Amino acid sequence: MKTGILSAKEISKSFAHNGMQQHILSHLDFDLYEGDFTVVMGASGSGKSTLLYALSGMDRATAGIVSYKGKDIVQMHEKELAALRHTDFGFIFQQMHLIGNLSLFENVAVCGYLNKEKGTKEVRKRTDELLDQMGLEQVKTHLPSQVSGGEQQRCAIARAVINTPKILFADEPTGALNRQNTIGVLNLLSELNENGQSILMVTHDLRAALRATRLLYLEDGKITGELTLPVYSSQEEKSREAQVNAWLASLEW
Repeated sequence: MKTGILSAKEISKSFAHNGMQQHILSHLDFDLYEGDFTVVMGASGSGKSTLLYALSGMDRATAGIVSYKGKDIVQMHEKELAALRHTDFGFIFQQMHLIGNLSLFENVAVCGYLNKEKGTKEVRKRTDELLDQMGLEQVKTHLPSQVSGGEQQRCAIARAVINTPKILFADEPTGALNRQNTIGVLNLLSELNENGQSILMVTHDLRAALRATRLLYLEDGKITGELTLPVYSSQEEKSREAQVNAWLASLEW
C-alpha cells in the first residue's frame, strides 16, 4: 500500500483581473505518494503550474487545505515556508534561475548552506558528489553563461536536491531545452526517482510525461483523469507512448 506524503483537500485558487474573479483551481483534491513520479498534464491555462505552486507553498491557495506532516501549508507563516523549502521541498524551474556571478559549484553549495543542520565541509562534499552525478565535474568552476542550457538545468537539479528533499517539484523542467538535453535531464530525474525520490512534475511535453509512474490530467482547474504506469524503461518506450497517447486522446487533449 502506498504511503501518502502530501495531501490537498478542496483547494481553490482565484485571481482578480479587471474587476472579475478568475478561478484557476476549483475545489480540487490531490494526494502525492512516497516514491511516485507523478506528472500533471493539461492544456495551456488549465492550472498546472498554479497547482504546483499551491502544493509546494510557493504560492497560497485561496481556499482549502494542503497538508504536509500534519500541518496546513496554506496557514504557514513565510518563515515556516522558507524553512520547509530549505529542508523538505526542492524546486526545479523551466528557467533555471541560476545566479550569474556564481560558479555552478557555488550555485549548488549556497543552497546547502541554508540548511543550518549541515556544516560547510559536509555541504562541499555533497555538492561535489552531486555535480559528479550530474556529469558536471569538469565544468563546476564555470559560470552559468559559460555552459549549455542542459548543463545549467542539471546544475539546477543538483541545487534542488542538495538538501535531500522529501519532495522534488518540477515546473516544465525541459521546456527550454533541445531534444538531446531534454533526454539527459529526464534520465537524471528517472534515476533520482528509482533511488526513492518523490517527484511531482507538470509538463505539456509527452516525452517528459512518459517518465511518470502516475499521470494526472487537469482540465478547468480539476483533475479529470488518472493513469498508473510501471517504472519507465527505454525498451518499452514505444508501447508506453501508445498507451499514454490513447489515454490523452480519450481525454480530448
